Amino acid sequence: MSRIVSIGISHHRLPLDPPFKASWDGRPRNHFDATIVRVRDEEGREGIGSGDLMKGFEGHEDLFIGADPRHLERHYEVLSHINFHYGRCWPLDLALWDLAGKVTGEPVWRMLGGRADRVRLYASSGVLREPAAMADQAERYIAEGFPAMKVRFSSSAGGRNDWREDVKALEAIRARVGDRLELMVDCNQGWRMPWDTTLSWTFKDALVVARELERLGIYWMEEPLHRSDRKGMKALKEATSVRIAGGEMTRELYEFRDIIEERAFDVIQPDVALVGGITGCRRLAFQAREAGVAFTPHSWTNGIGVLANAHLTAGAGDAPFLEYPYDGPEWSEARRDYPLQAPLRHEDGWLVLGETPGLGVVLDEDRLRATRLG
Repeated sequence: MSRIVSIGISHHRLPLDPPFKASWDGRPRNHFDATIVRVRDEEGREGIGSGDLMKGFEGHEDLFIGADPRHLERHYEVLSHINFHYGRCWPLDLALWDLAGKVTGEPVWRMLGGRADRVRLYASSGVLREPAAMADQAERYIAEGFPAMKVRFSSSAGGRNDWREDVKALEAIRARVGDRLELMVDCNQGWRMPWDTTLSWTFKDALVVARELERLGIYWMEEPLHRSDRKGMKALKEATSVRIAGGEMTRELYEFRDIIEERAFDVIQPDVALVGGITGCRRLAFQAREAGVAFTPHSWTNGIGVLANAHLTAGAGDAPFLEYPYDGPEWSEARRDYPLQAPLRHEDGWLVLGETPGLGVVLDEDRLRATRLG
């Protein structure tokens, strides 16, 4: 029987030169941080997770040491209590699934139900570009086999203050590629960077934008209102033919339960690295399917988070696409996945998960030593 003998947490920082200027953050990002969680058992096997900073976990190791890593539901309950009292420590859940897969010799996607061993991806852009440059990027995505692309609208902090300028970028893409690419839009209204106090759109603001997105055949409209405005989201969903998506930073599973029961969104976007882990989010995958709500996770962390969300989506979900953060040169696979021995590579717009036990994470130990903080 496998027993947990140690839990290790380390923090890492990759300098970014040139910096990455995200559409949702007006300040250029000169580094990219990653937290790595390692869970070891008495046989020397190691499970890997990554995501949030694990704030508040220190001092709770004894709640897991000596336990079987495969007792995932029990560990989920403990993590949910830590989440209530302290911080979001869900990367440990990812590490436990990775270790459980190595103990059983199975990939996580099969442990979760085995619906598929791969997921279809959409290319998720993060940089504001001029309309012609956005159209160029769309053409590159098509050439690489992606079926869909997400375009970011600017928050007030991101550089453009008028959504009409963002619509011009969408028009340029449509004019260039026609219907060869599904387009999603992230309106960046659901949350703000800590220092950004600008108000989110009102319902009527969002409805005017939705009419423009209808005209352009947009697949979904993401986070068009403040995260607390579920009634507004439902009203917008009922007022437009564009799918309404959201929930990437929602902290509690019960909030998603209410969203699903109320049919407040067409698409929910939990991220296993940020809420509930794999153990919690698989509940949402089943609830959403039964309610006719699409389940397609947010995955803007690093390659470990992408893999964890992909295993859940492939094994238990039925998403049309999974988010694949990818917007070179500023946000390349190499930058995104620097903790890994080799960055993830899509295959003609698919992420194939294969037969490797666990999540398939292989760390670049030299890189991690070189980037370690503290």
